[in-house]
Amino acid sequence: MADITLPQLGETVTEGTITRWFKKVGDAVAADEPLFEVSTDKVDTEVPSPISGTLTEIRVKEGDTVAVGTVIAVVGAANAALAATAPPAAPVVAHAATAPPAATASQSAPPAPPAPVVAATASQSAPPVPVVAASVATAARAPMPTSTSNKLLSPVVRRLVADHGIDVNSLVGTGPGGRITREDVLDFIDKNGSAPKVMPANKPLESVVQVPSAPALAATAAQSAPTAAVAPPAKFTQSSERETVTPLSKIRKLTGAHMIMSQKVSPHAFSVVEVDYANVDATRNAVKDQWKQSEGFTLTYLPFIARAIVDALAEFPNLNASIEGDNLIVHNYVDLGVAVDLQFQGLLVPVVRSADSKRLRAIAREIFDLATRARSRKLTPDEIQGGTFTISNNGSAGSVLTMPIINQPQVAILSTDAIVRKPVVAQLSDGSESIAIHPVGNLAMSWDHRAFDGAYAAGFLAKIKQVLETQDWSAEI
Repeated sequence: MADITLPQLGETVTEGTITRWFKKVGDAVAADEPLFEVSTDKVDTEVPSPISGTLTEIRVKEGDTVAVGTVIAVVGAANAALAATAPPAAPVVAHAATAPPAATASQSAPPAPPAPVVAATASQSAPPVPVVAASVATAARAPMPTSTSNKLLSPVVRRLVADHGIDVNSLVGTGPGGRITREDVLDFIDKNGSAPKVMPANKPLESVVQVPSAPALAATAAQSAPTAAVAPPAKFTQSSERETVTPLSKIRKLTGAHMIMSQKVSPHAFSVVEVDYANVDATRNAVKDQWKQSEGFTLTYLPFIARAIVDALAEFPNLNASIEGDNLIVHNYVDLGVAVDLQFQGLLVPVVRSADSKRLRAIAREIFDLATRARSRKLTPDEIQGGTFTISNNGSAGSVLTMPIINQPQVAILSTDAIVRKPVVAQLSDGSESIAIHPVGNLAMSWDHRAFDGAYAAGFLAKIKQVLETQDWSAEI
């Protein structure tokens, strides 16, 4: 018997929405067979079962959002007895609310009339009370206050729908099983714009989709007033002629918290080296047309830089490390993280596993594949966690010099800044010097001063520079 928990789906991800179960209670499950699908702010992914056996219990329903580490199912031995099914929400609420009427009547205050409401909730014979008597099952299914749809929505989709006041029923899902994806919502916004969002006062979206507790139902029933007045909650975007106020998204807040933690934990230092990419261009320009035709994507500078980093880490292993407590853990493998921008909505850092065992072509293919799937939210949890060294590829956006923040618990992160053509002093074949126009760019690195000192960091950058400027790259193609 083994508990199945919601796995960590990224460095800053704290929760996920179960969007689909591929198995039902009683089904046989094979190890590594897809068991459920989960959606987070960063990825939509199928999660395989870690063991073989029989699915004996499902604790989290489709559409529910739970924290990382929550037990969501139980897999037992083959042909294991099935766990008893938990009673449905509505009878539980009815029982809890109907249990104390005698105690309530014994108090000196006049008896409140919650009984009809609770009876209606539990589908009993007493007449329902208007407005308050919505069934608990309906409340639990409703993902949006603006719609009675029971479509499954991930956290990021729920936020987009709420922030832009979109009726869920007007959206057409293109995801698995017709599920609405982030791209579906953005396409709808592009075509139709946003609508003013109106919700019950003091009722954020997250509270609307929760099943109300028995005391809450009783308290609501005891009040004879109709539903509360409606007003836009403060968390939605507010605009005026002079400014627009947009609350930070969850991914922005989580990223900020992770970076603040990193700066508090690590004594950051910063080193920069300038690299002449003429040697890289000699090979890159010679093969770029054939490469694009055979591989289907453009050969950029990034795979060359990644390959040079791997070579340099072999000589400066303390950069391929992490800090745990008072210990420096030097890794004997290179899992190279490459930051990918998600259309300015956040970052993912997919990982090229065992990059030290791959040559340039293999690294280029894997970086392209990971980046493409990151932008379409098709990565698996294992592909966006771990990592022993990280590259932040800001040069593709035109930056000249960037000081990145270390991705904890690693000890260094390197930024690849823009490569531009500029005059340089070039050495000619006869040993003389001349002014030439070469592609030149900075490699900037933030590093943890606990792990090593400036000379060690400078030596590492100098090694990367040497590999890029002198290696015979044609042998790597």
